[in-house]
Amino acid sequence: MENKVTPRTLSGFMELLPSEQLKFDRIRRIMERVFESYGFFPLDTPVLEASEVLLAKAGGETEKQVYRFKKGDTDMTMRFDQTVPLAKYVAKNAGELTFPFKRYQIGKVYRGERAQKGRFREFYQCDIDIIGDGKLEIANDAEMPVVIYDVLTALGLEDFTFRISNRKVLGGFFSLMQAGERAGDIMRTVDKLEKIGAQKVAEELATLGLDADTCAQIIAFVGMRGTNDEVFAFLAQYLGKDSLFDSGYAELKRVIDLLGAYGIPAKNYCVDLSIARGLDYYTGTVYETTFDKHPEIGSICSGGRYDNLAGFYTSRQLPGVGMAIGLTRLFYVLSHMDPADPNGYLNGGTEPPCDLLVLPLTEQADQVAKIAALFRCAGVRTQVYYENAKFKNKMGYADKLQIPFVLFLGDDELSAGMVKIKNMETGEQLTDTPEKLLPLLRAHADAVANRKPINTEKTRP
Repeated sequence: MENKVTPRTLSGFMELLPSEQLKFDRIRRIMERVFESYGFFPLDTPVLEASEVLLAKAGGETEKQVYRFKKGDTDMTMRFDQTVPLAKYVAKNAGELTFPFKRYQIGKVYRGERAQKGRFREFYQCDIDIIGDGKLEIANDAEMPVVIYDVLTALGLEDFTFRISNRKVLGGFFSLMQAGERAGDIMRTVDKLEKIGAQKVAEELATLGLDADTCAQIIAFVGMRGTNDEVFAFLAQYLGKDSLFDSGYAELKRVIDLLGAYGIPAKNYCVDLSIARGLDYYTGTVYETTFDKHPEIGSICSGGRYDNLAGFYTSRQLPGVGMAIGLTRLFYVLSHMDPADPNGYLNGGTEPPCDLLVLPLTEQADQVAKIAALFRCAGVRTQVYYENAKFKNKMGYADKLQIPFVLFLGDDELSAGMVKIKNMETGEQLTDTPEKLLPLLRAHADAVANRKPINTEKTRP
């Protein structure tokens, strides 16, 4: 007897059942609509890139996490984010693009980090970026969280906070501590503050050659907490002592002021100097976003300013700013946020694959196809059940998939130019012409299409 291979999915890779995939895709469509409402173009870049291109400015923790391999003489790496491929794309096509170039991309990325709850090795990332030609106004840095705010609230979420910092502020302060040449290493270390705690951060800083007093001052600086006004008052004491610090302070203040001007509620954003971002290409504004009631989940959205990334591919100055949502992670978190509710924040029950199931009770397949096409062309998702099964089994199919309407089509109905439709929720049955029943089905289809995937109603202030 032939041995069978046990089907399995690798750790860190997510597969969804059909009903869950429909929920996932609805979230994705909501994101796309919001991105496009701000004028972002869709973009798709290759999953595989030449290693020399993708890792041009990786270093640090990034190179430890990438999937890299050779095929023949070609050294390839799977994209670990979508920002570096974007930088390559813009550098390669700069002569054909109109700047500022605004793009969004929703695609899979790959990181060989330890798989754990809510963290995957293969996951969908949803990116928005704005690229300038020569310069990019700081106001664009403020627009990023505004767009993400609209995405999250469109999903029905409200208890989240944008934590915002600026790497120039951090780098300037480290220079004042006589540690500017090690700024990159220090930022990667302090970025771990929430994960490993102040004591271990101090120990790691010490390995960089910093004395105990300097380590303590750095930890105290990035650990500063208070209202935004209090944090800026704290930072003001260092103004005029370092030009990089002064520049970062002005940028950070501008971003925070604009968020208020955009009408983002004050509870949804704050200055947090511990946010440094581990990726080396960020140069100014940096963001991380967390759920207020579930800080243990970590960041659900992050990004920042990168003025020099494209410099590895072109002499043309192409500064950019962007944010990314880990869609796979967000979906997992929303599905498991409330352990008392097996459906989490997502709508419970099965997501139906269609609005209408046609059950032919006739051999006139051409007529069945015509009627199904009529409903489908009118925007009603329509499926025809062609299988030769017992009537009970056909109805059981509709019931199991929670298809809201079933259409019975027999010879008598066809002769009379009528169809019979049953509402599977109420049991009500209607017999009429297809044209007269269309408004009912279309109204239901529109309601489904506009339904949010989260059990919360929310409007923007």
